[in-house]
Amino acid sequence: MTSRERLLDPDHPHILSTRNSLAVAYQAAGRTGEAIRLHEATLRRREQTLGAEHPDALASGHNLAAAYEVAGRLDEAIQLYESTLAKCERLFEPGHTLIRSVRSKLERILSGSQ
Repeated sequence: MTSRERLLDPDHPHILSTRNSLAVAYQAAGRTGEAIRLHEATLRRREQTLGAEHPDALASGHNLAAAYEVAGRLDEAIQLYESTLAKCERLFEPGHTLIRSVRSKLERILSGSQ
């Protein structure tokens, strides 16, 4: 247990942000299985505590989809990119960074150029 976890509720936004960052670090280190497990848990908790359309939950969905993509779980990646993109398009202006990133990754998978 980290010092943050001893001081804050496990669903506190700072804890969830730290877990998301750790999952990204796992992925960068090639520890994709651990990254996916932590991304899945973080997404679930962010959706439960913040709501499925909260920007942090959408960022978690984007990160998990990217991890699925790296792991070759393309059907899951596509499904999550599509649902994340739909939510982002409802919430953000068309040029928002997250919209551009999700759309770009989804188009790359669908075109088969990975």
